[in-house]
Amino acid sequence: MTQPVNGDSGLRSVPALLRRNAKTMAQAPAYREKEFGIWQTWTWTQACQQAESLALGLIDLGLDTGDFVAIIGRNRPSLYLSMVAVQMAGGVPVPLYQDAVADEMSYVLQHCGARYVIAESQEQVDKVLEVQDQLSELKHMVYLDPRGLRKYDHTHLHSYDAILDAGHAKRDATLPILQQREGKLDYDSTCVMLYTSGTTGKPKGVVLSNRNIIETARASSDFDKLTSGENVLAYLPMAWVGDFIFSIGQAYWTGFCVNCPESQDTMSTDLREIGPSYFFAPPRVFETQLTNVMIRMEDAGKFKKWLFDTFMAHARKVGPAILDGHSVGMMDRLKYALGELCIYGPLKNTLGFTNVRVGYTAGEAIGPEIFDFYRSLGINLKQLYGQTEASVFITQQPDGQVRSDTVGVPSPGVEVRIGDSGEVYYRSPGTFVEYYRNPESTADTKDPEGWVATGDAGFFETDTGHLRIIDRAKDVAKMSDGGMFAPKFVENKLKFYPSILEAVVFGAGRDTCVAFINIDMSAVGNWAERNNIAYSSYQELAGHPRVLEQIRLHVNEVNASVAQDEMLSGCQIHRFLVLHKELDADDGELTRTRKVRRKIIGEKFEDLVNALYDGSASIYTETEVTYEDGRKGKISATLNILDAEVFPRAAQIAAQ
Repeated sequence: MTQPVNGDSGLRSVPALLRRNAKTMAQAPAYREKEFGIWQTWTWTQACQQAESLALGLIDLGLDTGDFVAIIGRNRPSLYLSMVAVQMAGGVPVPLYQDAVADEMSYVLQHCGARYVIAESQEQVDKVLEVQDQLSELKHMVYLDPRGLRKYDHTHLHSYDAILDAGHAKRDATLPILQQREGKLDYDSTCVMLYTSGTTGKPKGVVLSNRNIIETARASSDFDKLTSGENVLAYLPMAWVGDFIFSIGQAYWTGFCVNCPESQDTMSTDLREIGPSYFFAPPRVFETQLTNVMIRMEDAGKFKKWLFDTFMAHARKVGPAILDGHSVGMMDRLKYALGELCIYGPLKNTLGFTNVRVGYTAGEAIGPEIFDFYRSLGINLKQLYGQTEASVFITQQPDGQVRSDTVGVPSPGVEVRIGDSGEVYYRSPGTFVEYYRNPESTADTKDPEGWVATGDAGFFETDTGHLRIIDRAKDVAKMSDGGMFAPKFVENKLKFYPSILEAVVFGAGRDTCVAFINIDMSAVGNWAERNNIAYSSYQELAGHPRVLEQIRLHVNEVNASVAQDEMLSGCQIHRFLVLHKELDADDGELTRTRKVRRKIIGEKFEDLVNALYDGSASIYTETEVTYEDGRKGKISATLNILDAEVFPRAAQIAAQ
């Protein structure tokens, strides 16, 4: 591996890292992309040449220093190189969520004053054209995939290849301008602007400098001993800070290869083919994979299911200890080795995790049972805690100190403290520069000394020094009896069950807690087919009496578990209902990173919340929904409200 050098030695921008890699690792793979079933490879030399030609072409098109350029599309090498090329040319890349609707894109494009858009396909071009009358500063659009765009007006619409060709053809004339602009880039130059998910309001533009990205990439790569030999699969939204730090920051710092799947539909197959050594996924991905495993085992024969259950029980008992290098008896090791041969190895291969050396999950808390399942297989899955404003990393779990109930110790170079109210604060070289065009929010979030308020409540364990996050500070509240209300704690326990896709718990200021639940259509649908239960829609399945009774059993089990927690035992769910629709980002109920917008859900379904508390046995409701083509409609349903079993609290048991 080529040992990177620090910013003081000249590598003071992401384009400088790209040029270094093109010199020192010229023929090593920088990117792979699967297209038409075949993996295509870009070497570092080819990647650098493409980025330079694109930068020259953009300058020829009129890109000025400081111009904002929106990047819209799925994970593709050409779009990653677009972000670097924009910075080379003196502009600021602004990746957008590809599944955002036109109105959401319009807000971001207006807010940053984007003058250029680089879009992957006709779908993204159409979204921008739909709102172009609101985008007074937009000058040109560049598209990567020409399919469907031949008859469009190309006055201000250009193909990606044409821009590359123009950059190459006019290289001699334009290169001095590029060299001048690139030469001015330093640690304090803007590297990228990423928009927050907007959980509580309009998204904010987070300005991150080269210092933020490079120093964070350096420290986090050293922490996990990442090398140029790693392989990662880039499948998470390019607009999300995690993808940027993994697929550009760390990739360019260490020189490892970024692999882009052919499509979302082929992601599982592509994951198995690549066999990444470094892998990140939010809890939802791990939950979905586990659900699919459990569904397959329910359909398996009796002997195969017995074999799976037997060896998985042993894996849960000794797997994490073996992974962490702790002492385990010889017979247990032999049985685990047999399980590796029969169950764990084939299962990891099916999931695509055979080669994973370091795996991370973050974004939301992962259920302990889910987390322990993967570690019991021998997968070095760890948790980190981060934010867009921190360039991701605030805390990480060191090898050998991994637990499901903490998020680790402060990352290298990061200071963390707990405020008087229990809120977590940090400062680090990764701390963002500002919220674009929002000095008030910048001042509210980051104080003059650089300390950033995370909005999360947590505490450090006195014996281990590990940080535990309780919940979002705004969500942590008191119940009417003074007990603590932390909804995420309960929601994560509910989502461990394959049948439950999403849960939203209410109870702040109330006597009791209640919940909305979304079923997992694939898991519950599979169960229904095996039990000869006919259904024609999500709504019909979600309201079936046997499904409701199954969900009630899960809620009861969660209540029994919550009752054991002395601090949070008051958060047991007394009543619940299964929603007639899946919570959806297009309907504003989830963010684009699939975080629950609790306040919006509470307001939108206020009638359902009231019914849960007023003793109603059922309620009729109508809800506006957004279809895939953007049309609006309404669905109606009569929802049954169920009571759950509530258990004596831990404090009450102790007092008896």
